[in-house]
Amino acid sequence: MSYSFRKQSVVVLKYLAGIFLVHAGFYAEAQKSSPLINGHQTVEVQPSTLVPPYSGAKEYSLTVMSTRREQRGGQEQWAVPQANKTRVIEQLNGFKQQTLALDKWGGRLDKTEAATGYFYTKKIGERWWIIDPDGHAYLHKAVVSLGPSNSEAAGKTLIAKFGDQAKWMTDTHAMLYADGFNGAGAWSRLNLIRESSLQAAHPIAYTLLLDFMANYARQGRGLKGNFDYTGFPHDTVFVFDPAFPEFVDKAAQALSANADDPYLLGYFSDNELPFKRSNLDGYLQLPHNDPGYLAASKWLSDHHAKSPNDELRIQFTEYETDKYASIVSAAIRKYDPHHMYIGFRITARTEQCPEVFRALGKYADAISVNYYEVWTPDEKMLSMWATESGKPLIISEFYVKGNDTGMSNTTGAGWLVNTQAERGLFYQDYVLQLIQSKNVVGWHWFMYQDNDPNNPKADESNRDSNKGIVNIRYEPYLPLLDRMRQINTNAYALADYFDTRK
Repeated sequence: MSYSFRKQSVVVLKYLAGIFLVHAGFYAEAQKSSPLINGHQTVEVQPSTLVPPYSGAKEYSLTVMSTRREQRGGQEQWAVPQANKTRVIEQLNGFKQQTLALDKWGGRLDKTEAATGYFYTKKIGERWWIIDPDGHAYLHKAVVSLGPSNSEAAGKTLIAKFGDQAKWMTDTHAMLYADGFNGAGAWSRLNLIRESSLQAAHPIAYTLLLDFMANYARQGRGLKGNFDYTGFPHDTVFVFDPAFPEFVDKAAQALSANADDPYLLGYFSDNELPFKRSNLDGYLQLPHNDPGYLAASKWLSDHHAKSPNDELRIQFTEYETDKYASIVSAAIRKYDPHHMYIGFRITARTEQCPEVFRALGKYADAISVNYYEVWTPDEKMLSMWATESGKPLIISEFYVKGNDTGMSNTTGAGWLVNTQAERGLFYQDYVLQLIQSKNVVGWHWFMYQDNDPNNPKADESNRDSNKGIVNIRYEPYLPLLDRMRQINTNAYALADYFDTRK
């Protein structure tokens, strides 16, 4: 072990000791009584750094109430609360906490493959893994938007609490490491992560969102708006524009600066593009001189059809996805041949379309999905995504909000539960199913910090909602993090458990 590595390890241990003291100090405040949803009783979780032993309870015998925003009568309202059967780690008969030897990346030393100096994916037996730069099987456990809030109030709090952003980063890095996280999702502050004093000893592996299509819409088409699942005319994208490949190639030239970066997990090409089965109809509604209309019209003619039908809609969706993925993946690999292409963060409008996964799987190393609208991930859906694509999955967004923070919680797609403790129960239920599937190699919690309700710069979908693992005062939600830590630090042992149990 080098002197530098020993020195970094001492720093990590000192910070971990401080983090656990911080956890203990905040816990009494976090456990105060909280409002309920329609009077349903909450479930409290006691703090522990250890996994609770098997309780004798049947799996999914715990019930947690939740609600979410939905459209009713032309207005957005709270849905009728629903009871969710929930599984937690102490319900797993025969599971025992294990301490596995890990490398600095957080990969398990007992599963070794070829070391390339970069992350890649591989299926070993029936389970998919990421292989870390040192050649060990690895699961990416990340938080999205890892960075301090840009609000004025949060900035003042950061200075008062940490002194500067470098100290915030070091303390936050240590907290994440203590709670079993090893990664950063989209919209994270890569400059701060790269400069963290703990990065060499225990790296945070980060992802980069490129926004190829969104930027082309603004720059190449001169349009204004939010270009992910909204903003595109008739839910079409501009993949048939003759100028799009050249635009992507030019934008991708900057990726050569990342080519030798071992800490970069991979690239998202865009966020939540609206690939779906109504796209063929959408292109045919565009002006007749639009490249999208011309491409769709020619495609219909080539298929000897005058109008769309269901079979043609499916075929066209696969065709346009293939065209998009071929363009962006080729540009990424031209300028950075070492890092993974992990898709465009598929969302609900697309997740029901096997043809999209088939097309994307030809080009991506892993498929990213922002997976909402379920309490427990659907086993058949996860299997379909992996089978159709032939690639592993990264769940690039999921979260649940707590009703005990005083925030309105009216924005975003996630569930609302009573307490931070119940947020932790959701995390365990959700992630246990991901691990059990054998097809998921990473999960990204949305997000690091609650937004400041008074921040005018906040995105519309993130206003005044409790999505973070810390609040706007940088105080961690201890009941949530306690449950996260139990799963995260035992993820490999849980994978072995699900691989061997009958």
